[in-house]
Amino acid sequence: MASNSTKSFLADAGYGEQELDANSALMELDKGLRSGKLGEQCEAVVRFPRLFQKYPFPILINSAFLKLADVFRVGNNFLRLCVLKVTQQSEKHLEKILNVDEFVKRIFSVIHSNDPVARAITLRMLGSLASIIPERKNAHHSIRQSLDSHDNVEVEAAVFAAANFSAQSKDFAVGICNKISEMIQGLATPVDLKLKLIPILQHMHHDAILASSARQLLQQLVTSYPSTKMVIVSLHTFTLLAASSLVDTPKQIQLLLQYLKNDPRKAVKRLAIQDLKLLANKTPHTWSRENIQALCECALQTPYDSLKLGMLSVLSTLSGTIAIKHYFSIASGNVGSSPRSSDLVRLAQECCYHNNRGIAAHGVRVLTNITVSCQEKDLLALEQDAVFGLESLLVLCSQDDSPGAQATLKIALNCMVKLAKGRPHLSQSVVETLLTQLHSAQDAARILMCHCLAAIAMQLPVLGDGMLGDLMELYKVIGRSATDKQQELLVSLATVIFVASQKALSAEVKAVIKQQLESVSNGWTVYRIARQASRMGNHDMARELYQSLLTQVASEHFYFWLNSLKEFSHAEQCLTGLQEENYSSALSCIAESLKFYHKGIASLTAASTPLNPLSFQCEFVKLRIDLLQAFSQLICTCNSLKTSPPPAIATTIAMTLGNDLQRCGRISNQMKQSMEEFRSLASRYGDLYQASFDADSATLRNVELQQQSCLLISHAIEALILDPESASLQESGPTGAAHADSEYERRMMSVYNRVLEEVDSLNRKYTPVSYMHTACLCNAIISLLKVPLSFQRYFFQKLQSTSIKLALSPSPRNPAEPIAVQNNQQLALKVEGVVQHGSKPGLFRKIQSVCLNVSSTLQSKSGQDYKIPIDNMTNEMEQRVEPHNDYFSTQFLLNFAILGTHNITVESSVKDANGIVWKTGPRTTIFVKSLEDPYSQQIRLQQQQAQQPLQQQQQRNAYSRF
Repeated sequence: MASNSTKSFLADAGYGEQELDANSALMELDKGLRSGKLGEQCEAVVRFPRLFQKYPFPILINSAFLKLADVFRVGNNFLRLCVLKVTQQSEKHLEKILNVDEFVKRIFSVIHSNDPVARAITLRMLGSLASIIPERKNAHHSIRQSLDSHDNVEVEAAVFAAANFSAQSKDFAVGICNKISEMIQGLATPVDLKLKLIPILQHMHHDAILASSARQLLQQLVTSYPSTKMVIVSLHTFTLLAASSLVDTPKQIQLLLQYLKNDPRKAVKRLAIQDLKLLANKTPHTWSRENIQALCECALQTPYDSLKLGMLSVLSTLSGTIAIKHYFSIASGNVGSSPRSSDLVRLAQECCYHNNRGIAAHGVRVLTNITVSCQEKDLLALEQDAVFGLESLLVLCSQDDSPGAQATLKIALNCMVKLAKGRPHLSQSVVETLLTQLHSAQDAARILMCHCLAAIAMQLPVLGDGMLGDLMELYKVIGRSATDKQQELLVSLATVIFVASQKALSAEVKAVIKQQLESVSNGWTVYRIARQASRMGNHDMARELYQSLLTQVASEHFYFWLNSLKEFSHAEQCLTGLQEENYSSALSCIAESLKFYHKGIASLTAASTPLNPLSFQCEFVKLRIDLLQAFSQLICTCNSLKTSPPPAIATTIAMTLGNDLQRCGRISNQMKQSMEEFRSLASRYGDLYQASFDADSATLRNVELQQQSCLLISHAIEALILDPESASLQESGPTGAAHADSEYERRMMSVYNRVLEEVDSLNRKYTPVSYMHTACLCNAIISLLKVPLSFQRYFFQKLQSTSIKLALSPSPRNPAEPIAVQNNQQLALKVEGVVQHGSKPGLFRKIQSVCLNVSSTLQSKSGQDYKIPIDNMTNEMEQRVEPHNDYFSTQFLLNFAILGTHNITVESSVKDANGIVWKTGPRTTIFVKSLEDPYSQQIRLQQQQAQQPLQQQQQRNAYSRF
């Protein structure tokens, strides 16, 4: 249990291991490089990639690569090969080499060796460095020269280097193109070398003329050398060149279709299909109706299942893109042509019941995509075909637990979810098919089918009640063995039951689930089910499951984590007893809930560790506590209209002040404070949203809904009580237009719309404040709290992990020491950073650019105050940089005209591909001491000395008067 539960919320805490000093680590490896034993030298060389990963800053990487270059220069060929491998593994760190000239000079010296193997390794090394030395003419010359070598190893290395330089340098590509062309067409060049030279032409896409000449050469090759290997290599290079240069893609599609149709060799047909799939993925918009029609005809005519499978995979890829709409929009324009009679549909219908599972799966996918994308057509027959095809595929694959059958089943189930979403009237039959098949399927298939049912029920909650009976029957008869598949199935089925039951679990359902779990010894399974219960808002069930796990963990941190989850579930369970119009019981329910929340937050704080501080969880719970307290305070404020009515002179005061709201007495000020508090909470939820760069979309939507709840109540207070005339709905956030993806979101949106309607109906009536207004506010609070809170995935599990590491220079040896700078000079602050990822980089969103904000504040002054321009007193700068290979660097010029100690703060935030800014941190601080420059100090001292006699004279004159 302990080992498994770490996965849930200690997902990617790999950065916290204790770090040695970077210089010490480098010195340790340097010692190995200087060793007299070859084994120790090799071991030191191969450990460099790990060093680069741990300390990815230029100052260390530059030193390390220079040491490796020395080893390359003086070592033997085996050591050179090791250095080459390290360079290739550390490709993304190459641009951090500061002394590129010195590094390349040491490497390049080996090119003049008499040993062809040493020259070959050097050429490969230069090829691997092409990204940082693309325009080095001596490297270009060496590669051209080595292509004419008589040593095969050296020629192959030159081909590798030529390919790499062609990809990076336009000049080299233009210069080498004719040389490659001569070698390929030359009779003296061996065929195997020609096959290695041809792929270089894929990089000739730097301009249109170069691409055109490369394309002509490839056209000649395809025609002149009809052997299978030559045609395959030439066609594939042709495709890659077309995909990069973009302009020739339609011609390339036609050429590939021509070979697919006319060439009798299966190997060539397979290559054509593979390249068509590549172009279908990359440029689906370039496919014309004629192209798709030709591919359909080939698929209908071919007798080979393997080729038919390939062609259908291309068509199924295209069917999910704009190409399919284009195909049918043109088809429908032709006289006598309808979607049902097209070759594409005929092919898909034929393949739906094919004895090859893969062909059947692609046929069904094509039908599903056509049915969903062509909404305006009357495709009743196609819908039926798609449903029947899916049903037959489901029956076929659910009885087989082989990997191939499972992959096919996943395709079929994805199609079912898509069909249910696109054509809701088909969802009932899809669900019934799944439930029927669930009883007789293999365990592996059952798990996938449960995921499918849960996805459909989330989209269409109306189907949930119909599922529950079948699901409960199945839950009673499974789970007798403790195999992994059975455990997974228990979790999947429980999830579907939670989704299907929607509002709350009945006592019978809870009893069945608990009874099954008691016979299962695996605590991890129980935890996963409890987690799903928390996510779906079934907090009473979750509390009991967390309680049962408390004694099964081996670490106090895990104990406190589970205990905090139990307390949070108990706290949310207290809110289920809320009833509208009963405000005193609402106050007691909220007070009871807060008691358990405070216990839970103490336990959660104890569960956090330096490696895993649980910052999101703590902040989310603190905000929930503050929100509940704000709700409680607002109900009390509303009640005070009855318990503490306005004084008799309130009307007079209101007339005197010209503020009609003062007729209500003290409630007006309390309402104003309450509104400010809700706005502050909304702002804090916004900050939490911005700090959660790694969160999944469902978690972010949950945080957004909490923020909208706060804005809704603040808007209601303003519209009903404080300022009915000017209150607007613009900043209240919630609208019913967005499509809700979960039951929790649907219920919250329903509450928002109902509250807004009530507020709108009471707005500008019964002024200034009546009991109807306060009742509306209290009912709004109770309605919001009656929707059970959903604890989403990011609360338990971190699937993506992204962090930024900053290094500032100059930096002091001791962090507490300030950096000395003269006040008439500017400090050039260099900020370098590295983006570090967990096991799944870019799963939800990727970093597009990093925003660096530098600000300075004066900590303490030294010396006299001088009149200094306001511009020189503060530094506030911002720069955006785009990371390249997860590294970025920039510089700031800072002015410290005021003498004293200044505090410089560098804060980073990131912008994703959608332009959204996320406050990820980190925040780094250094101190600068601004000193007076010697020249100014000398002049000031001279002026002081000159003024002293004058002051003494004035004093004597003053004394003489008395």
